[in-house]
Amino acid sequence: MRDFPSAPRTPELVSIIIPVHNGLPDLDEQLSGLAEQDYSAPFEVLVSDNGSKDGLFEHISGHPLTEKLRLRYVDSSAKPGAPFARNNAAAVADGDFLAFVDQDDRVHPQWLRTIVEAAAHFDAVGGAVETLTLNDRNSATWRPAPPPEQGFPTHWMPFANGNNTAYWRTAFEKIGGYDEDLTIGADDVDISWRVQQAGLRFGHAPGALIAYRLRRDFSGAWRQCLNYGFSYAQVCIKHRPLGCPRIPVHATLITLFIAIVCNPLNPLTRKWIPTGLWILHTAGLLGRLQANIQYRTYTG
Repeated sequence: MRDFPSAPRTPELVSIIIPVHNGLPDLDEQLSGLAEQDYSAPFEVLVSDNGSKDGLFEHISGHPLTEKLRLRYVDSSAKPGAPFARNNAAAVADGDFLAFVDQDDRVHPQWLRTIVEAAAHFDAVGGAVETLTLNDRNSATWRPAPPPEQGFPTHWMPFANGNNTAYWRTAFEKIGGYDEDLTIGADDVDISWRVQQAGLRFGHAPGALIAYRLRRDFSGAWRQCLNYGFSYAQVCIKHRPLGCPRIPVHATLITLFIAIVCNPLNPLTRKWIPTGLWILHTAGLLGRLQANIQYRTYTG
């Protein structure tokens, strides 16, 4: 990694980018959170519409927060996937500092100020998430967020969640933005690893907190975790020539034990872990297995 810059950097303008696909009404919760930021410098918000069919254009055109947020609508329907929506909006954004959030979460009031302050000596920064504000107690128990100071480790290098990450434009453009082929997940892992592989400074801001909305039902959680497992394996395969190791055997065995022994249909063990946590591990493992079969490789 290269040395820190000699002086802290301050953005002239922050561009906050939200990839959106059929995101109403949750999007308004995120926009309300952005309107309550305690950040005093200028920023703009770009809603990047990835083919929504819920009247998003009309909704944004007359939105009451347009002036306060410097709200802009970007048509990003040419190619499906959040990575394209993020890249497309970044290309037309005016800011020298690019921050990315998701349509269905809510930023805490100090989020933008904190992530900008943390980025003064970094090229890219990720923030923390919490699962208590937007979810019922049951959901929060099966998908607990790591402590804010911990960040998001992987079996190789850490990453920043795609719903809470920021880049100086120069760094974002240097690495080529998001990989638009990763349409179902792990694009955030991929770009975080590429930042670090490029020798850029990658930081974590514990105080840049976002309320993360979990899936509202088990079937939705299953599909999401299946996609996460598959796409994580995809990214591991992509980065294997660059040094990405296989997932440790003991980690896979633990997941396999949870999947088989702790099945919610097993009356003897179903209370050992919450059903949602079983889904997280089991669907993720099956997703990785599918990718291994499809790509005829082994990621662990």
